[in-house]
Amino acid sequence: MLTTADFLHWIERCAQVIAAKRDYLVELDAAIGDADHGANMDRGFQAVLQKLAQENPTDCGALLKMVAMTLISTVGGAAGPLYGTFFLQMGTKLAGKADVSAEEWAMALEAAVQGVQQRGKAEPGDKTMLDALGPAVVALRNSLANGTAFPEALEIAARAAEQGMKDTIPRVARKGRASYLGERSVGHQDPGATSAYYLLQAAADTWSESS
Repeated sequence: MLTTADFLHWIERCAQVIAAKRDYLVELDAAIGDADHGANMDRGFQAVLQKLAQENPTDCGALLKMVAMTLISTVGGAAGPLYGTFFLQMGTKLAGKADVSAEEWAMALEAAVQGVQQRGKAEPGDKTMLDALGPAVVALRNSLANGTAFPEALEIAARAAEQGMKDTIPRVARKGRASYLGERSVGHQDPGATSAYYLLQAAADTWSESS
């Protein structure tokens, strides 16, 4: 079972990773976007940390909803609404839960990804964060169904997200600012898929340690 404290540690690690990768995300976004994804994401997660220093969410759902609302209000561009939707859908699924099972985490992640897809109107292969999130959900579901231990299942999901991220490189962007470039978007890794992978890898790293 994952506790509210476990979720808090995950969010804190997300903030640390995004801060460490800020400049790299800016570099990726400079090639096919507005060169602000890293700065926007870092600003959002630093605001989350500041909020957490002032508040103490009592359950997993409340924590994730707080993260969602903070990101929506502080992250610019398309990333704010999309990542806000991600955490909001997850928080809604886990509302009132102080402890979360592996199956509940998988259900919440699936709901979060569906929310992102509906919000962004993207499809797999469009060269977006969905290309990292979608394979991760499938991998997590399959791993848990096969009886894989949760920490290992999370790592398998993170590897699937990483591969999905890399698979965006040869694709033509069909959504967002990058889509304006058409064929010129080929050869560049999508920054949204990259940040999505970082968050899932942070979950695997955090909860493998806690287990």
